Amino acid sequence: MNTPTIVLGSTSPFRKSLLEKLNIAFECAKPNIDETPLPDETPQVLVERLAKSKAQVAANGTQNALVIGSDQVATCDGEILGKPHTKENAIKQLKKFSGKCVTFYTGLCVFNSQTSETTSLVEPFNVYFKTLNEQDIINYIDAELPLNCAGSFKSEGLGICLFEKLEGDDPNTLIGLPLIKLIQLLNEHGYNPLAHQLK
Repeated sequence: MNTPTIVLGSTSPFRKSLLEKLNIAFECAKPNIDETPLPDETPQVLVERLAKSKAQVAANGTQNALVIGSDQVATCDGEILGKPHTKENAIKQLKKFSGKCVTFYTGLCVFNSQTSETTSLVEPFNVYFKTLNEQDIINYIDAELPLNCAGSFKSEGLGICLFEKLEGDDPNTLIGLPLIKLIQLLNEHGYNPLAHQLK
């Protein structure tokens, strides 16, 4: 049986560097999809639907590929958090999180372009924020400029200064690609990353 090509349906540099940890050959494809939530769609349903869509769109033109799709949203008090885009919005978001828990839901999908078989799941991850004062929030935003990050922080950077504790099965989930679960899904499709190591 021919070894399938692994395709990451994402152009995110963070997801790419996470997948590189597995030391396997892969390609990247940019899936252009509409990411607008449907009416009354829960965060969990949204990220799983978008992960599947990304994998299927990125699979176009591939013959024998396992295509990985992933999507993530952050929620606080049941509300989906967008990207702040401005410093004012970022300050407002971080003030809201002070002393609270923000839950990240990451949708993950592996689509087999040869058989059209799809496996998918949603992985949660909780971030508990310290009680934040306004000066710390402003100092953080000025230092890291997280204006294109959902929730106004970068957990892989200085954002760690804002947290009390992290809770989840896999720290990679927070950055956007739950590798432990990804390996399980690839195994379900008959692909074992340990058997395909780059020399």
